[in-house]
Amino acid sequence: MENTFLSVIIPAYNEEARIKNTLEKIHSYLKNQDYTYEIIIVNDGSTDNTWALVNEIAQKIKEVRILKNEKNRGKGFTIKKGFLNAKGKYLLFTDADLSTPIEEVEKLISWLKKGYDIAIGSRALKESHIQIHQPWYRELAGRIFNLFVQAMAVPGIKDTQCGFKCFAQKAALEICERQKIEKFSFDVEMLYIGRKLGYKITF
Repeated sequence: MENTFLSVIIPAYNEEARIKNTLEKIHSYLKNQDYTYEIIIVNDGSTDNTWALVNEIAQKIKEVRILKNEKNRGKGFTIKKGFLNAKGKYLLFTDADLSTPIEEVEKLISWLKKGYDIAIGSRALKESHIQIHQPWYRELAGRIFNLFVQAMAVPGIKDTQCGFKCFAQKAALEICERQKIEKFSFDVEMLYIGRKLGYKITF
């Protein structure tokens, strides 16, 4: 992928049990791709060993960068911080559990290269590859929430809550300028703002 610079932003709160494995999986995949990349971990006020573990990894892998919030601020604030510090042309955020495999990023980048500004990984699509499923009651609540959101805020987008979204840098920064929500539903706000600004969204 010529002239591609991908920034991967991972919000992390008390992720000592899996952050090392997640970083190794992402780095192992991206190092074999034909583009530049960076991996930004934003430690959201963790009270466990997350900060120390990521610092140790960052000493060994030059593409890994680490930022931190002095206290827990929420996923919306944390991803916004990662976006504002990212250097890439394309900005992907993904959950620390890597429930959507990193290989799926190729689909999202291909859409951005075709002229879209925001590409969303969607659990609603038959071809979606979700490695880790949430408990049934959380998945049910998520489906109900998505039906409400589709009708009210961003109609037509099947899965606003999938933690795997890729943005063109310009779109990400303009959305961040207007973003207010720091915790739950921040991504709905981002998509709503993006649509209001006229950015092209696909999933």
